[in-house]
Amino acid sequence: MPTIGVAVAIPEPWATQLQDYRTGVGDTMAATIPTHITLVPPTEVTDEQLLEVEAHLEAAAAGVASFAVHLRGTGTFRPVSPVVFVSLVEGISQCEQLAAAVRRGPLAIDLAFPYHPHVTVAHHLADEQLDRAFSELSEFECAFAVGDFHLYVHDEERGWTPTRYFDLAPGT
Repeated sequence: MPTIGVAVAIPEPWATQLQDYRTGVGDTMAATIPTHITLVPPTEVTDEQLLEVEAHLEAAAAGVASFAVHLRGTGTFRPVSPVVFVSLVEGISQCEQLAAAVRRGPLAIDLAFPYHPHVTVAHHLADEQLDRAFSELSEFECAFAVGDFHLYVHDEERGWTPTRYFDLAPGT
């Protein structure tokens, strides 16, 4: 069964900058995970469901307007989860609305934790590495327009690969 994920891709040059940082801090999975804001976490679907999911995502995208995201500073989910992330300071509610729109119908899943849009920069590392990421990226900042989101499929060898993107409605 394919494992999929749905996410907003972080554009260049920040995608590579954050992915390289994540790799450099010791997160060995970073090379197989494009830099993103998760909308739907890893979810198994059948090949038949995948077609339904794609149709659903197309309809969801048409109902959500493009928006701006501003990333600044770091946050963490510790002690609940060993994650350090770059924080959204603009675009939070729009990401929440988009995530709610895509997590309906064939993607109506229960989340392990409440949805909190973020960009992971260190995951499942020793406390020293997590502290380092939290400190070193505390001044990170970028802003960009979000005009689409991606459907990713996990491949054991290549990692998470975007297979399709969905354009959002024009912004106001």
